[in-house]
Amino acid sequence: MTPISPEVFDQAFRTARTFNAFSGKEVSDALLRELYALLKWGPTSMNCQPARYVFVKSEAAKARLAPALAQGNVAKTMAAPVTVIVATDTRFHEHLATQFPANAKAGAMFAGNAALAESTAFRNGTLQGGYLILAARLLGLDCGPMSGFDADTLNAEFFPDGRFKANFLVNLGYGDPVANYPRGPRLDFDTVAQIL
Repeated sequence: MTPISPEVFDQAFRTARTFNAFSGKEVSDALLRELYALLKWGPTSMNCQPARYVFVKSEAAKARLAPALAQGNVAKTMAAPVTVIVATDTRFHEHLATQFPANAKAGAMFAGNAALAESTAFRNGTLQGGYLILAARLLGLDCGPMSGFDADTLNAEFFPDGRFKANFLVNLGYGDPVANYPRGPRLDFDTVAQIL
């Protein structure tokens, strides 16, 4: 592989921002399907793919979401064209026979070990949520990821059977920089990394 253009690096990372306000431009269902078609190729351990996505767009769905939000996240989330609930499937392992054909019996190790299944789902589902953000940026969308919500309230409303568990939320749309905070600094290499 060869490196991509600096402009793509900028769009995905260097100049991309967390947005708190969005223009009124609609995000189409077709674009959301295109978003998933791209993000699904990101790697997960044993191809387990535990993330599940609820694209909250309609006024009725937003009304269901609002009671779970932290007060500071209500207005911006209600105004966002789409809010994605990034959740994890606690029984993701039921798909491993087809998704990980290298070991069609891999699901058994999770079926009998709830702690292993939970940690694997959370780790890989979070990773997939990161892929969603990067894919959205590459498709020209802006993102506002957040964790300010009551998971029990959200899960009871959207996942009452208990199979899926909310991990975090991402507002999606075409960003309006009017509500952006000044860009925060990033830690330097020597603070966060070492080469051994």
